[in-house]
Amino acid sequence: MYWVLFYDLVDDYLERRAPLRDRHLGNARAYLERGELVMAGALAEPADQAVLVFQTDDPAVIETFVQNDPYVAEGLVTKWTIRKWTVVLDRAGEG
Repeated sequence: MYWVLFYDLVDDYLERRAPLRDRHLGNARAYLERGELVMAGALAEPADQAVLVFQTDDPAVIETFVQNDPYVAEGLVTKWTIRKWTVVLDRAGEG
């Protein structure tokens, strides 16, 4: 089952993320290596949102990610939303 985590970001996100980025990416890489995180990144021009795609049967996995994300803890994320995503087509032929 796929889930999308949407982050709304502060206006000066790009300027404030540098001291937190290694911890944020380290956390994300751990989820990626376990196969729970599929892909992630910030939207560009403007960089006002980020989108993270998870594949898990348990949405608590995503909630734990958010709780441990330094971007959230340090106020770079103003709002976050988890949405179940019904995939209809994909390259693996699973949709």
